[in-house]
Amino acid sequence: MNRIIMLLLSAFVLSLSAFTQGKAKADAWNLENGLAIQGYDPVAYFTQKKAVKGNKQFAVNAGGAIYYFSSQASKDAFLKNPAAYEPQYGGWCAYAMGATGEKVEIDPETFKILNGKLYLFYHSWTNNTLTKWNKEEASLKSNADKNWAKIGQ
Repeated sequence: MNRIIMLLLSAFVLSLSAFTQGKAKADAWNLENGLAIQGYDPVAYFTQKKAVKGNKQFAVNAGGAIYYFSSQASKDAFLKNPAAYEPQYGGWCAYAMGATGEKVEIDPETFKILNGKLYLFYHSWTNNTLTKWNKEEASLKSNADKNWAKIGQ
């Protein structure tokens, strides 16, 4: 009897932990109604070297963030190792995270893969933050890592 109670209690604690992690991600990450990267396929950035719109028929909920994929193959790759494909800084603009520590929207078509990680950037007609990031990448990345550790976790 005690074993059953312990098993049930363990299952409850694990589900509560998963719910809390999902809630934390939903609160900190750049999500629109739970959707990450505005519906773009996170795996395609790596495999196709470009931003590709995903399809909701290939959707995955990863800790409270919903990702769309352009194919079953992309979805399968993501499911094997979600952390390898999720954007840095919760999908917020990497430049802004490094320059000011602020959560700034992104243009999903403005991105960079650096050391196997996906970084997204704000881009408008007059302001391409990827260009600014490239000029001071080392210091901006260091600052962004520190800022995200404070606000994103």
